[in-house]
Amino acid sequence: MPDLISRLDNTLPLAIRGYAWLPNRLRRGESDVLRTRLLGQRAIALRGPEAAEWFYDERHVRRHGAIPEPVRGTLFGRGAVHTLDGAPHRARKAMFMSLLNGGGVDDLVVRTETAWDEAARSWVGRQVVLFDETAQVLTRAVCDWTGIPVRRDEVPALAADLVAAVDGFATAGPRHWRARRARGRRERWLSDLVRRVRRGSAEASAGSAVAAVADHRDADGRPLDARTAAVELLNIIRPTVAVAWFLTFAGHALHRWPSQRDRLRADDPAFARAFAHEIRRFYPFAPFVGGLAVADLAWGGVPIPKGAMVLLDLYGQNHDARLWPEPYRFDPDRFVDREIGPFELIPQGGGDPRTGHRCPGEAITVALLQSLAVRLARLDYAVPEQDLTIPLHRIPTRLRSGLVIETSHAS
Repeated sequence: MPDLISRLDNTLPLAIRGYAWLPNRLRRGESDVLRTRLLGQRAIALRGPEAAEWFYDERHVRRHGAIPEPVRGTLFGRGAVHTLDGAPHRARKAMFMSLLNGGGVDDLVVRTETAWDEAARSWVGRQVVLFDETAQVLTRAVCDWTGIPVRRDEVPALAADLVAAVDGFATAGPRHWRARRARGRRERWLSDLVRRVRRGSAEASAGSAVAAVADHRDADGRPLDARTAAVELLNIIRPTVAVAWFLTFAGHALHRWPSQRDRLRADDPAFARAFAHEIRRFYPFAPFVGGLAVADLAWGGVPIPKGAMVLLDLYGQNHDARLWPEPYRFDPDRFVDREIGPFELIPQGGGDPRTGHRCPGEAITVALLQSLAVRLARLDYAVPEQDLTIPLHRIPTRLRSGLVIETSHAS
């Protein structure tokens, strides 16, 4: 029977069960390696820190050609850094990492805090959807930080497009096509900006992301074409806006476990950071990541043919009791005074973000979530009756209501 199951395509079960599909399959097999098929292609799924370290070794798994077109066409974009390997990947990754040096993350956090405080004052006495409002706050701040010129009246539409690009990457139907239209619209917009910067008809301040991308030269010494430059600019602002998912989950946690609010309100950066890590571990975002085997390999005694799809179970590892005792209990204290290994907590991938495929924006995510969670905890608001379910069949999932809050006064 296991051999028969491994030959069956599991694309439909994945669509039905969502985040639970891969962890449940691995759990049933009582192993950290699983043979299966997805999208008609044979696949080997792995879980655990050692598997993560093996997966992120370019001698074993490559990304080029591995990311399905529906994901490239919505989430990452064609020619993005996520699709590269070796020297081309390292050269492009260095551009992203340069933006985070010299206080770059701190600067973005300050701009976001300013945008949040201004927005929170406008929420007083009315109901707002936290997810939507946070997405607009983050859009304003990250565009200001990157040097992308956006008028205030343009922010809601831009935020909606950036949310759509994330929301539709792992689905078929209306969400997917909204994501494609949103990406196309914003790639054209940013391509035009890059061309104008290169012609000198638009300004890009020194050290800004716009200037870095417009001036960047890849490993072959050539500048990015305008469309690829636009893709990479989107790959800076889009994941920043995706922090709206995590902050809304933070609001859900504060509502469900109100004792966490008092601890966040206290001036304790160590606990705020631990809270941010626990949000990223506990709540679902990416279910797994994939690549292609570069040669005939094996893991855990299971052969992995060259060219086979290799999956790393992110959600399952982040809920593995061997790493996280009582994994379905929300407990930020598990991260207080704990040094996290590079292949243990992997909601945004594993390894070294400077050279490997771990998300370079992870530092931004943690810093923004740490800061905004404190501000949210200090906000005086009520949570009216609403649907607070988080459907695990939906990828990426989110609170059905977006978390409606009603504020009494700003923090």
